[in-house]
Amino acid sequence: MYRLVRKAVAAIPSFVVLLPYAVFAQNGGLPSKIVPCNGVDCRCEHLVTLAQNLINAGIFIAVFLSAMIFAYAGWLYISNEAIGEQQKAKKTFTNVVIGIIVILGAWLVIDTLMKQILKDNIVWNNICAGLGL
Repeated sequence: MYRLVRKAVAAIPSFVVLLPYAVFAQNGGLPSKIVPCNGVDCRCEHLVTLAQNLINAGIFIAVFLSAMIFAYAGWLYISNEAIGEQQKAKKTFTNVVIGIIVILGAWLVIDTLMKQILKDNIVWNNICAGLGL
């Protein structure tokens, strides 16, 4: 039994470290290049693309970290029979859910505001093309 626990303790951190590579292999993770232009050849559309890349990266990182914190809280909840530790796990679950709701809610509010400000069939992440810049 002790050997099995030692193997699990050695394997779990390795799995956690290598997990992002599996996610990035699907080409749906972080953008390969956050800043889309090189040097001084930046134009308006590059600035908008930069903002979009930063938003996507922030949400991706927040969701990934929330999954890790959910796993930690689940481990706390299952492994500890002390009432205080289970309450800590429940509080951690609640805080993570509230955080994700705040992050996605903020994105939704900003997206809705930008759509209302730019009503003339201009998509906010393609604003430069719509304004003729």
